[in-house]
Amino acid sequence: MPSTTTETSAQQDGAALSHGLKQRHLSMIALGGVIGAGLFVGSGAGIAAAGPSIVVAYTLSGLLVMLVMRMLGEMSAAYPSSGSFSAHAERAFGPWAGFTVGWAFWVLLCTAVGLEGIGAAKIVTGWLPGTPEWAWVALFMVVFCGTNLAAVKNFGEFEFWFAALKVGAISLFLVLGVLAIVGVLPGTGAPGTANLTGEGGFLPNGGEGLVVGLLASVFAYGGLETVTIAAAESQDPVRGVASAVRTAMWRIALFYIGSMAVIVTLVPWGAKEIVEKGPYIATLDHLGIPGAGQVMNVVILVALLSAMNANVYGASRIAYSLVARGQGPKALGRVSGGVPRVAVLASCVFGFGCVVLSYWRPDDVFAWLLNMIGAVILVVWIFIAVSQLRLRRRLEREAPEKLAVRMWAFPVLTWVALAGMAAVFVLMAREPDTRVQLYSTGGMTAVLAAAGYGWQKVRTARA
Repeated sequence: MPSTTTETSAQQDGAALSHGLKQRHLSMIALGGVIGAGLFVGSGAGIAAAGPSIVVAYTLSGLLVMLVMRMLGEMSAAYPSSGSFSAHAERAFGPWAGFTVGWAFWVLLCTAVGLEGIGAAKIVTGWLPGTPEWAWVALFMVVFCGTNLAAVKNFGEFEFWFAALKVGAISLFLVLGVLAIVGVLPGTGAPGTANLTGEGGFLPNGGEGLVVGLLASVFAYGGLETVTIAAAESQDPVRGVASAVRTAMWRIALFYIGSMAVIVTLVPWGAKEIVEKGPYIATLDHLGIPGAGQVMNVVILVALLSAMNANVYGASRIAYSLVARGQGPKALGRVSGGVPRVAVLASCVFGFGCVVLSYWRPDDVFAWLLNMIGAVILVVWIFIAVSQLRLRRRLEREAPEKLAVRMWAFPVLTWVALAGMAAVFVLMAREPDTRVQLYSTGGMTAVLAAAGYGWQKVRTARA
């Protein structure tokens, strides 16, 4: 059972941070968080594996994510904290749990910053051949490090406009797609169900193809957690979290499941352009939309830069929260002007270090790092679910007025979500590529748990 000191420090977490985020910032962070580069580009591999059944894959994983977000929203509305699920895990099970999931997520976010910087640089060097990729990554890193070193409202403004562009682009894509499906878009004919039932049918590669598509779709939903981290620095954390979580369902249904349905209805799933160009560009090219490729490249670039900005922010706040709860180097917890600037710098340095590794040791050290973070998001979700199981009972008993957001059909759907996560683990263990990620992430999690437990025992002994 967590100590009183831990509970008190968790409640105080975020007290030194500013509250510069407005409700419109939180709304757009939540909205833009579900529209990442993984959706625009990474979904192509899932379509190639699952065919039209990718719609089922995204629906199943989307339902799981909705349950996770509802659980996280319940805890974050009751206990707003920049540590989000890490602080909730500590509150539920003790410092070792918060330490484990918090530092695992920090490593994931910092590595993702580097990966997104590399992806953005590849797009820019495609427009400006001959310019060095590393220089563009460094430029992006400096820009977003500077943005996050300044007042938090700057991060909020960047994300607001980044998200607005992404939302506008995907909304336009969906409108054009629906018009083409019903046959009223000039120059196109209604495809009917030809692409859904032809070329091997709705499930062309059988259950194995669906499994690959399901695994690809599960990890495309990353980014939804940022809004619960940001809520601690908003003017009304409880209302901000509640609003974001309550609209998560239609966002996921519209942007993910809706766009997958449009793509596989309009374009033959086996078209090589879906993987080579990305499903969105392939669809717009198929419709004969002029300049579609370059326009989507701009949108993908914005999605990558948005993710970099959000991940620098998220990593710095998770690190700050861990230190505020006595679980990291004190230097990372220093706050100036309402911003944990040392944590921002440390997160950016780690991210750029990953970029250096990608050029220097791409086949061993960098590959090992990528495998190590491959299943971290699943570990995070499991901690969210088991923490909610324990904290919900405690809230009902001690402070029922804090339940501004309630998990649906508790505890049944919480257990359903845990069963879904267990199923994803089993599926990952069956696939050679994801099996390595599963074991590598498991190893890192075990090491962090052991370190966190040891640190907890030392602190208890000193107390």
